[in-house]
Amino acid sequence: MWHSKLARWILGRRETLLWGAGGTVALAVILLSCSTTNRTILAPPSIPGAEFVGSEECGTCHEAIVRDFRTATHARLKAQGENAKNVGCESCHGPGSLHVKAGGGAGTIINPRKSPDTCFQCHLDVRAQFQLPHHHPVLEGKVSCADCHNPHKGIAIKGADTNIQQTLKGGGIAFLDQQETCFQCHTAQAGPFVFPHEAVRQGCTTCHSPHGSVNQRLLKERNATLCLKCHFQQQRVPGIILIGDTDHTTFLPQGACWSAGCHEAIHGSQVHPLLRY
Repeated sequence: MWHSKLARWILGRRETLLWGAGGTVALAVILLSCSTTNRTILAPPSIPGAEFVGSEECGTCHEAIVRDFRTATHARLKAQGENAKNVGCESCHGPGSLHVKAGGGAGTIINPRKSPDTCFQCHLDVRAQFQLPHHHPVLEGKVSCADCHNPHKGIAIKGADTNIQQTLKGGGIAFLDQQETCFQCHTAQAGPFVFPHEAVRQGCTTCHSPHGSVNQRLLKERNATLCLKCHFQQQRVPGIILIGDTDHTTFLPQGACWSAGCHEAIHGSQVHPLLRY
Protein backbone atom coordinates (compact mmCIF):
# COMPACT_ATOMS: atom_id res chain seq x y z
CA MET A 1 0.00 0.00 0.00
CA TRP A 2 2.72 2.47 0.95
CA HIS A 3 4.43 1.73 -2.36
CA SER A 4 1.38 2.88 -4.33
CA LYS A 5 1.07 6.03 -2.20
CA LEU A 6 4.74 6.81 -2.78
CA ALA A 7 4.33 6.28 -6.54
CA ARG A 8 1.31 8.64 -6.65
CA TRP A 9 3.20 11.27 -4.65
CA ILE A 10 6.21 11.08 -6.99
CA LEU A 11 3.96 11.31 -10.06
CA GLY A 12 2.11 14.30 -8.65
CA ARG A 13 5.37 15.99 -7.66
CA ARG A 14 6.76 15.47 -11.19
CA GLU A 15 3.65 17.01 -12.79
CA THR A 16 3.91 19.97 -10.42
CA LEU A 17 7.53 20.50 -11.37
CA LEU A 18 6.74 20.21 -15.08
CA TRP A 19 3.88 22.69 -14.86
CA GLY A 20 6.07 25.00 -12.82
CA ALA A 21 8.86 24.85 -15.36
CA GLY A 22 6.40 25.36 -18.21
CA GLY A 23 4.82 28.30 -16.45
CA THR A 24 8.22 29.86 -15.90
CA VAL A 25 9.11 29.48 -19.57
CA ALA A 26 5.77 30.90 -20.65
CA LEU A 27 6.16 33.87 -18.29
CA ALA A 28 9.68 34.47 -19.58
CA VAL A 29 8.41 34.45 -23.17
CA ILE A 30 5.64 36.92 -22.30
CA LEU A 31 8.05 39.25 -20.49
CA LEU A 32 10.58 39.01 -23.31
CA SER A 33 7.90 39.76 -25.90
CA CYS A 34 6.70 42.78 -23.94
CA SER A 35 10.24 44.05 -23.54
CA THR A 36 11.15 43.75 -27.22
CA THR A 37 8.04 44.73 -29.15
CA ASN A 38 7.47 48.09 -27.45
CA ARG A 39 10.86 49.62 -28.10
CA THR A 40 12.92 50.66 -31.12
CA ILE A 41 15.69 48.14 -31.68
CA LEU A 42 17.69 50.29 -34.13
CA ALA A 43 16.95 53.94 -33.45
CA PRO A 44 17.92 56.63 -35.97
CA PRO A 45 20.68 59.05 -34.90
CA SER A 46 19.39 61.86 -32.74
CA ILE A 47 20.00 65.60 -32.99
CA PRO A 48 18.97 67.61 -29.90
CA GLY A 49 15.95 69.78 -30.67
CA ALA A 50 15.47 68.48 -34.20
CA GLU A 51 12.40 66.76 -35.62
CA PHE A 52 11.84 64.52 -38.63
CA VAL A 53 10.77 66.27 -41.83
CA GLY A 54 10.78 63.44 -44.38
CA SER A 55 12.93 62.62 -47.39
CA GLU A 56 10.91 64.81 -49.75
CA GLU A 57 12.10 67.86 -47.86
CA CYS A 58 15.70 66.69 -48.34
CA GLY A 59 15.06 66.60 -52.07
CA THR A 60 14.58 70.36 -52.27
CA CYS A 61 18.37 70.77 -51.99
CA HIS A 62 19.74 67.27 -52.60
CA GLU A 63 17.61 66.53 -55.64
CA ALA A 64 20.01 64.17 -57.42
CA ILE A 65 20.72 62.11 -54.29
CA VAL A 66 17.04 61.67 -53.45
CA ARG A 67 16.20 60.88 -57.08
CA ASP A 68 18.88 58.23 -57.44
CA PHE A 69 18.32 56.69 -54.02
CA ARG A 70 15.63 54.44 -55.47
CA THR A 71 18.45 52.53 -57.24
CA ALA A 72 20.48 52.07 -54.04
CA THR A 73 20.77 48.84 -52.11
CA HIS A 74 19.72 50.74 -48.98
CA ALA A 75 16.45 51.75 -50.64
CA ARG A 76 15.14 48.24 -50.02
CA LEU A 77 15.02 49.09 -46.31
CA LYS A 78 12.79 52.11 -46.85
CA ALA A 79 9.22 51.76 -45.62
CA GLN A 80 6.24 52.89 -47.71
CA GLY A 81 3.67 55.62 -47.05
CA GLU A 82 3.57 57.57 -43.80
CA ASN A 83 5.87 55.02 -42.16
CA ALA A 84 8.64 56.12 -44.51
CA LYS A 85 8.85 59.59 -43.00
CA ASN A 86 11.28 58.51 -40.32
CA VAL A 87 12.90 55.70 -42.33
CA GLY A 88 14.47 57.53 -45.24
CA CYS A 89 17.39 59.94 -45.39
CA GLU A 90 16.96 60.71 -41.70
CA SER A 91 17.47 57.11 -40.62
CA CYS A 92 21.20 57.70 -41.26
CA HIS A 93 21.52 61.49 -41.08
CA GLY A 94 19.22 62.16 -38.10
CA PRO A 95 16.12 64.41 -37.96
CA GLY A 96 16.53 67.29 -40.37
CA SER A 97 14.32 70.15 -39.15
CA LEU A 98 17.22 72.23 -37.81
CA HIS A 99 19.22 71.55 -40.98
CA VAL A 100 16.32 72.79 -43.12
CA LYS A 101 15.75 75.82 -40.91
CA ALA A 102 19.43 76.79 -41.12
CA GLY A 103 19.48 76.37 -44.88
CA GLY A 104 22.15 73.67 -44.59
CA GLY A 105 25.28 73.54 -42.49
CA ALA A 106 27.51 70.74 -41.26
CA GLY A 107 26.67 71.26 -37.60
CA THR A 108 22.93 70.69 -38.03
CA ILE A 109 22.97 67.20 -39.56
CA ILE A 110 24.87 63.94 -39.04
CA ASN A 111 27.44 62.95 -41.66
CA PRO A 112 28.10 59.18 -41.44
CA ARG A 113 31.30 59.69 -43.45
CA LYS A 114 32.83 61.28 -40.35
CA SER A 115 32.00 58.32 -38.11
CA PRO A 116 31.07 54.67 -38.76
CA ASP A 117 28.71 54.52 -35.78
CA THR A 118 25.67 55.22 -37.96
CA CYS A 119 26.55 52.33 -40.26
CA PHE A 120 27.18 50.05 -37.28
CA GLN A 121 23.58 50.48 -36.10
CA CYS A 122 22.56 47.94 -38.72
CA HIS A 123 25.85 46.29 -39.66
CA LEU A 124 26.61 44.77 -36.28
CA ASP A 125 28.69 41.96 -37.80
CA VAL A 126 30.92 44.51 -39.51
CA ARG A 127 31.44 46.34 -36.23
CA ALA A 128 32.72 43.06 -34.77
CA GLN A 129 35.10 42.54 -37.70
CA PHE A 130 36.68 45.94 -37.12
CA GLN A 131 37.51 44.83 -33.57
CA LEU A 132 39.79 42.08 -34.89
CA PRO A 133 43.58 42.52 -34.56
CA HIS A 134 44.06 43.45 -38.23
CA HIS A 135 41.54 45.78 -39.87
CA HIS A 136 41.24 48.74 -42.18
CA PRO A 137 41.67 51.94 -40.07
CA VAL A 138 38.00 52.92 -40.10
CA LEU A 139 37.72 53.18 -36.31
CA GLU A 140 40.85 55.32 -36.32
CA GLY A 141 39.22 57.77 -38.74
CA LYS A 142 41.73 57.26 -41.55
CA VAL A 143 39.25 55.46 -43.82
CA SER A 144 35.51 55.92 -44.18
CA CYS A 145 32.85 53.34 -45.01
CA ALA A 146 31.90 55.58 -47.95
CA ASP A 147 35.40 55.17 -49.42
CA CYS A 148 34.41 51.64 -50.42
CA HIS A 149 30.60 51.74 -50.37
CA ASN A 150 27.88 53.68 -52.17
CA PRO A 151 25.14 54.50 -49.65
CA HIS A 152 23.03 56.64 -51.99
CA LYS A 153 23.16 55.04 -55.43
CA GLY A 154 23.43 51.61 -57.00
CA ILE A 155 24.87 48.51 -55.38
CA ALA A 156 26.41 49.29 -52.00
CA ILE A 157 29.85 47.96 -52.98
CA LYS A 158 31.59 50.43 -55.24
CA GLY A 159 32.37 49.04 -58.65
CA ALA A 160 29.89 46.19 -58.29
CA ASP A 161 27.23 48.05 -60.29
CA THR A 162 29.57 48.13 -63.30
CA ASN A 163 30.95 44.61 -62.97
CA ILE A 164 31.51 42.72 -66.20
CA GLN A 165 31.48 38.94 -65.98
CA GLN A 166 34.24 37.38 -67.99
CA THR A 167 34.63 33.65 -68.42
CA LEU A 168 38.21 32.57 -67.81
CA LYS A 169 40.12 29.71 -69.36
CA GLY A 170 39.15 26.63 -67.40
CA GLY A 171 35.60 27.78 -66.70
CA GLY A 172 36.24 30.32 -63.92
CA ILE A 173 34.53 33.70 -63.79
CA ALA A 174 36.26 37.03 -63.19
CA PHE A 175 34.40 40.08 -61.91
CA LEU A 176 36.13 43.08 -63.37
CA ASP A 177 36.17 46.57 -61.86
CA GLN A 178 35.06 45.63 -58.33
CA GLN A 179 38.68 45.42 -57.19
CA GLU A 180 39.22 48.90 -58.61
CA THR A 181 37.90 50.13 -55.25
CA CYS A 182 40.86 48.46 -53.52
CA PHE A 183 43.29 49.72 -56.15
CA GLN A 184 42.42 53.32 -55.28
CA CYS A 185 44.75 52.90 -52.30
CA HIS A 186 46.69 49.74 -53.09
CA THR A 187 48.16 50.95 -56.35
CA ALA A 188 51.19 48.64 -56.37
CA GLN A 189 48.94 45.58 -56.40
CA ALA A 190 47.00 46.81 -59.44
CA GLY A 191 49.71 46.01 -61.98
CA PRO A 192 49.65 45.57 -64.90
CA PHE A 193 51.80 42.46 -64.65
CA VAL A 194 53.36 40.28 -67.34
CA PHE A 195 52.43 37.27 -65.21
CA PRO A 196 49.34 38.20 -63.14
CA HIS A 197 48.02 36.01 -60.36
CA GLU A 198 44.65 34.59 -61.39
CA ALA A 199 43.31 35.17 -57.89
CA VAL A 200 43.64 38.94 -58.36
CA ARG A 201 41.44 38.73 -61.45
CA GLN A 202 38.77 37.00 -59.39
CA GLY A 203 38.78 39.84 -56.88
CA CYS A 204 40.75 40.94 -53.84
CA THR A 205 38.20 39.38 -51.49
CA THR A 206 39.21 35.96 -52.78
CA CYS A 207 42.14 36.16 -50.36
CA HIS A 208 41.39 39.16 -48.13
CA SER A 209 38.66 40.00 -45.61
CA PRO A 210 38.10 43.70 -46.31
CA HIS A 211 36.82 44.70 -42.86
CA GLY A 212 39.04 42.75 -40.50
CA SER A 213 40.85 39.48 -39.86
CA VAL A 214 42.81 37.63 -37.20
CA ASN A 215 45.55 37.21 -39.81
CA GLN A 216 48.08 39.78 -40.99
CA ARG A 217 47.33 41.65 -44.24
CA LEU A 218 43.62 40.87 -43.74
CA LEU A 219 44.14 37.37 -45.11
CA LYS A 220 41.24 34.93 -44.87
CA GLU A 221 43.48 31.99 -44.01
CA ARG A 222 46.85 31.64 -42.33
CA ASN A 223 50.06 30.70 -44.21
CA ALA A 224 49.92 28.14 -47.01
CA THR A 225 46.36 27.18 -46.07
CA LEU A 226 45.19 30.19 -48.06
CA CYS A 227 46.97 29.09 -51.25
CA LEU A 228 45.89 25.48 -50.87
CA LYS A 229 42.24 26.52 -51.19
CA CYS A 230 42.93 26.79 -54.92
CA HIS A 231 46.22 24.92 -55.31
CA PHE A 232 45.03 21.62 -53.92
CA GLN A 233 47.37 19.13 -52.36
CA GLN A 234 47.72 16.03 -54.50
CA GLN A 235 48.72 12.84 -52.68
CA ARG A 236 49.98 10.78 -55.60
CA VAL A 237 52.73 9.09 -53.58
CA PRO A 238 52.44 8.32 -49.85
CA GLY A 239 54.33 10.91 -47.80
CA ILE A 240 54.88 13.25 -50.75
CA ILE A 241 52.85 16.44 -51.34
CA LEU A 242 52.70 17.37 -54.99
CA ILE A 243 51.35 20.73 -56.10
CA GLY A 244 51.38 20.79 -59.85
CA ASP A 245 54.39 18.65 -60.74
CA THR A 246 56.62 19.87 -57.91
CA ASP A 247 57.23 18.09 -54.62
CA HIS A 248 56.32 20.60 -51.89
CA THR A 249 56.81 18.22 -48.96
CA THR A 250 59.85 20.08 -47.61
CA PHE A 251 58.74 23.56 -48.77
CA LEU A 252 55.43 23.93 -46.90
CA PRO A 253 56.90 23.65 -43.37
CA GLN A 254 59.29 26.53 -44.14
CA GLY A 255 56.54 29.17 -44.06
CA ALA A 256 53.92 30.81 -46.24
CA CYS A 257 54.18 30.42 -50.00
CA TRP A 258 55.06 34.12 -50.34
CA SER A 259 57.46 34.35 -47.38
CA ALA A 260 59.52 31.19 -47.79
CA GLY A 261 61.47 32.55 -50.76
CA CYS A 262 59.37 30.94 -53.48
CA HIS A 263 56.44 33.06 -54.69
CA GLU A 264 57.16 36.53 -53.29
CA ALA A 265 55.34 38.45 -56.04
CA ILE A 266 51.98 37.17 -54.88
CA HIS A 267 49.86 39.64 -56.86
CA GLY A 268 51.82 39.34 -60.08
CA SER A 269 55.32 39.25 -61.51
CA GLN A 270 57.08 41.01 -64.36
CA VAL A 271 59.77 38.35 -64.78
CA HIS A 272 58.57 34.86 -63.78
CA PRO A 273 55.39 32.80 -64.28
CA LEU A 274 55.83 31.31 -60.80
CA LEU A 275 55.27 34.77 -59.30
CA ARG A 276 58.86 35.57 -58.38
CA TYR A 277 60.76 38.87 -58.37
